[in-house]
Amino acid sequence: MYTNSYILSFFFTSLILSSFLIISIADDPEVDEETPFSYEEGTHNGPGRWSHINPNWTVCDNGEMQSPIDLLDQRVRIFHHLRRLKREYKPSPATAKNRGHDITVKWKGDAGKININGTDYKLLQCHWHSPSEHFFNRSSYNMELHLVHQSSTGENAVIGITYKYGRPDPFLAKILPYVTSLGNEEKDLGIIDPRDIKFGSRKYYRYIGSLTVPPCTEGVIWTILKKVRTVSKEQVKLLREIVHDGYEANARPIQERAGRWVWLYNPNVNGGSA
Repeated sequence: MYTNSYILSFFFTSLILSSFLIISIADDPEVDEETPFSYEEGTHNGPGRWSHINPNWTVCDNGEMQSPIDLLDQRVRIFHHLRRLKREYKPSPATAKNRGHDITVKWKGDAGKININGTDYKLLQCHWHSPSEHFFNRSSYNMELHLVHQSSTGENAVIGITYKYGRPDPFLAKILPYVTSLGNEEKDLGIIDPRDIKFGSRKYYRYIGSLTVPPCTEGVIWTILKKVRTVSKEQVKLLREIVHDGYEANARPIQERAGRWVWLYNPNVNGGSA
């Protein structure tokens, strides 16, 4: 049995240690174009070989806080010091780009921010993975959206939203008509409002991990929404058709090299104050 003081100490120790692992990057922290990595297991450039492709990607193989992970019930703890996720998004000019391994919407102006533990993280971009990268008790979903944020000191925070087949996703419905014929160039989308990305619930999981694509930078604050939203089969099919051959399934395998706690925010237990 773990006391609240132990859990509090462990959580903040993880945050402090993660700060030493962060690479400060002035722009998008992820690989911004198709590179010689793939998602096919057992190949010369598959997930198990990413660290051999580029000397700057060694943490993909030897890191201790890699993502994604399986959010198993037995590792989840209610953490009373977590607070409601504070979002302050706003409409801003954006572009779309086919990075080969995914489709990315990048905001060029000030699209707002989130605030975690008193630190502001500016919204940079969002992109999609299919199937979902994070698992829930050894099961995955059909798609996962990542909202990538960065602080003024280069620290990364990502919000993950998972989707199962059902009704079309309204935000994706607005984006897909612009990207179905997308080449290698960035395409102007005009003003895109990130508030159109629906969360649906205030409950979320929190853990310290990494980017799920090279360079696999660690120290990322992950917030995974507990609510599973819906996306149509047609929308997922279109996303898979748009990306380059070999990247139709663009989910990194689960990274379970070190046991990590996962913290749960539940407004009925934690309270709603920021």
